[in-house]
Amino acid sequence: MSEKPAKLADMEARKAKAEAMGGKDAIKKQHESGKLTARERIDLLFDPGTFQEMDLFVRHRGTQFGMAKVEIPAEGVITGFGKVDGRTVFAYSQDFTARAGSLGEMHAKKICKVMDAAMKTGAPMVGINDSGGARIQEGVDALSGYGNIFFRNSSASGVIPQISAIMGPTAGGAVYSPAMTDWIFMTKKSSYMFITGPEVIREVTGEKIDFESLGGAMTHNAKSGVAHFACESDAEAIAEIRKLLGYLPSNNTETSPFVETKDAADRMDEALDTIVPENPRRMYDMKHVIRAIVDDGEMIEPHQYFAKNIVIAFARMGGRAIGIIANQPKFLAGCLDVDASDKATRFIRFCDAFNIPLLTIADVPGYLPGSDQEWKGIIRHGAKLLWCYSEATVPKITLITRKDYGGSYLAMCSKDLGADFVVAWPTAEIAVMGAEGAANIIFRKEITAAEDPVAKKAEKIQEYRDLFSNPYMAAERGYVDAIIAPRETRPTLIRAFDMLSSKKEIRPFKKHGNIPV
Repeated sequence: MSEKPAKLADMEARKAKAEAMGGKDAIKKQHESGKLTARERIDLLFDPGTFQEMDLFVRHRGTQFGMAKVEIPAEGVITGFGKVDGRTVFAYSQDFTARAGSLGEMHAKKICKVMDAAMKTGAPMVGINDSGGARIQEGVDALSGYGNIFFRNSSASGVIPQISAIMGPTAGGAVYSPAMTDWIFMTKKSSYMFITGPEVIREVTGEKIDFESLGGAMTHNAKSGVAHFACESDAEAIAEIRKLLGYLPSNNTETSPFVETKDAADRMDEALDTIVPENPRRMYDMKHVIRAIVDDGEMIEPHQYFAKNIVIAFARMGGRAIGIIANQPKFLAGCLDVDASDKATRFIRFCDAFNIPLLTIADVPGYLPGSDQEWKGIIRHGAKLLWCYSEATVPKITLITRKDYGGSYLAMCSKDLGADFVVAWPTAEIAVMGAEGAANIIFRKEITAAEDPVAKKAEKIQEYRDLFSNPYMAAERGYVDAIIAPRETRPTLIRAFDMLSSKKEIRPFKKHGNIPV
């Protein structure tokens, strides 16, 4: 057997050295901290044998503070492309074992190159973040690297799906790129995000707080709403990313992949006929409604720990991917508040940008009252829902299950905001407000003057309820297109989405609107 040519042997040696990352000790430490390595994460993300690495031999150009003698394998980040369920996806994965995955000039250029390639080819971009932050030895060059990434995040927004996975430290300027992407996954107990760390906070403000409480996965999933998914491990997070990609188109000129299902389009579920309690003050779980009508009862739910009074989810109906926005009576009676408005608004805009039809399920008594909400700007935040539903041109179907009152009736995609098809159950109540409040205003004088005010009030409440606390007045005016038995919901909606699959809607030309952010 002849010896390898010298140049081939040299290339293979260089490649092996770069692929070794930070070495055995650094890899062992990474595993001991409960984290996979950058290359193990890439292997899990892509279909076996499909990943093509780019820029393996890129090196930094730093010379100050002894950096001229420092070698950083693959410049601390793995970049390239491959297939996820047979579709092209680009990715980068920061290598914490190599100089803590710090971002310098060339590290950033590697990331920018795959982002540019993703844009040119119209393929999703996945970024796996595990980095000590900016490489301070490179100074402003590192800052410039972040700026170049941010610019591309903005340019790619609404063009290709952008997904971030936080699987280690992400602090300071490093947090802004994930925040500019569409979806953020975090791993519990091994990842965190914050602008300033606990030490700086303690020095400046005197506040004592640990890493997990300040910027851990559950903090950002439940409190700040910065992250959308909290996962138990790196492997689980990557599995969920693969699942999410299955609901998304590759870019804004395509539609989501069609997935065959054995779940019959004409399937009915009689349990829905009794899911809404007769007592209007009793709650039920809106997720049971969603699972009863979507293909195989399957959905993926971003932000499940944040603003629980509204549910957002991806699911399929008749094989087609849809986005669902639904009030959740189990929490705050399904009222809209600042956080729920923000949560729903961003989801609507994402779905509209990527041609994903929208199903809105309304059971909403109104906006959450109180000075706290007013001072937080519920007017401005609530206006976002009105804005984004009006702006969206994808197929929009609204299902009203129970309460749908006042301004919140409009905010949950009423006919007036462009709903293409509005369906109501017989239990729907479409009115300016609830019967009790309305009766107190309309019949105040009669109630006050009555010999038995309590009996008169009950009489007038029932009178108002008979007139307005139903879907029939709205149907008479054409604001509701169909009133159906709840069990008929799935086949009715699938027929409607099929009808709307060829929808085209053109809006006036403008550079962009000025959304009330």
